[in-house]
Amino acid sequence: MKNNSSDDFQTPVEALEPLFSYLNKDWVIWECACGKGNLVKGLKDKGYNVIGTDLLTGHDFLEWQPDSFDCIITNPPYSIKQKFLERAYELSKPFALLLPLTTFETPKRQALFKKYGLEVIFFDKRINFQVPEALNTKKTGSWFATAWFTNKLNIGKSFQFYSFKSPIKSAPLAEQGAYQNHIIAEENTCIDADGFIRRSEW
Repeated sequence: MKNNSSDDFQTPVEALEPLFSYLNKDWVIWECACGKGNLVKGLKDKGYNVIGTDLLTGHDFLEWQPDSFDCIITNPPYSIKQKFLERAYELSKPFALLLPLTTFETPKRQALFKKYGLEVIFFDKRINFQVPEALNTKKTGSWFATAWFTNKLNIGKSFQFYSFKSPIKSAPLAEQGAYQNHIIAEENTCIDADGFIRRSEW
């Protein structure tokens, strides 16, 4: 992934807070799109054993995997989120992918969720991502909503709502981890009788 591309967005470590209650301390966690390494550092600071890799270091999540790992946590490049979801389900390990709410759209992704299962952690605040210098609009805050899309973390509910204890501040670019594409969230969605996500008309 090229630096300063639309997928080169960095994630504040506070985004990990909603996951800690569901992570086993004995697990080896694979951060497979670690970018600058912020999420790797955040997990290690909490005592987790972490493997951090990235396409820029020659490790393509879609084609490579460590010899041993127990869980995947990452904020993938949004331009290929479909491929990341398919690969995560294929590996059949617990995972948490930080994705825009627009991920619910498209029948192809909905079919994946229906077949393999999905538990989602929604936030009461938007995550403030650090954008590359070339794309920086100098505005604060995030213009799209995200959530942790998880599987096999035994959250116990299809939808979990997490309230952050403090504002989510963006850290300096050099201290962030995980890249992603900016996508404006379509918020007017609803769940129909078949369990599929549809855009509402109002």
